[in-house]
Amino acid sequence: MVSFPVEELKGIKTPCYYYDMDLLQRTLSTVKYEAEKVGAYVHYAVKANANPRILKTVDEFGFGADCVSGGEIQAAIDAGFSGDKIMFAGVGKTDEEIEIGLDAGIRCFNVESLPELININEIAARKKMMARVAVRVNPNVDAHTHQYITTGLNENKFGINLEQLDDFVGKALALENVDLCGVHFHIGSQITDMSAFRNLTIRINEIQDDLAAKGIVVENLNFGGGLGIDYYH
Repeated sequence: MVSFPVEELKGIKTPCYYYDMDLLQRTLSTVKYEAEKVGAYVHYAVKANANPRILKTVDEFGFGADCVSGGEIQAAIDAGFSGDKIMFAGVGKTDEEIEIGLDAGIRCFNVESLPELININEIAARKKMMARVAVRVNPNVDAHTHQYITTGLNENKFGINLEQLDDFVGKALALENVDLCGVHFHIGSQITDMSAFRNLTIRINEIQDDLAAKGIVVENLNFGGGLGIDYYH
């Protein structure tokens, strides 16, 4: 049971945000322990809370940062994250945001479409730089969550559908200023049915096997999806 300093907070005007740093540190310790057991590397979603002290604490535990805007990249850098620990996801990346990512030396851009890939390549070429990219694949996996926050089905607007993947990969490999280093998946938020992740990993294995058969081996597998809270248990 977490004890909040109710009396101390009574005189403070709203909105007021109280963060239990001890609880945060215990949570980060648990996540780090579980991730290390399977050789996974966790990135904190900066959109969840960009408070500088929280970001600094997350960085001190060795986690990376998952950003969806240039402002979030800058917030992560300001909090101490090194560029190689930052992933840049999100749709509609502006030229300025792409330049921020390149200048920061981020680990990877998660690319949503072929036009975005071409744009990143052109900006990187102009800056005489190489951009590391991962293709966001729509795996057509049902997350069993609310229809408005599912992101991994064919009817959802995010990422490259499976039938488009071969064409995308071929064009990515032909570009001179992008390095296709991974594949990225995000199937939704508030997920409480863990079978969705099992189904996702099965689909990912199929995609890896198909790429490997074509002589393509990707360095990184980026698993996305938000765990929900089951209020009934």
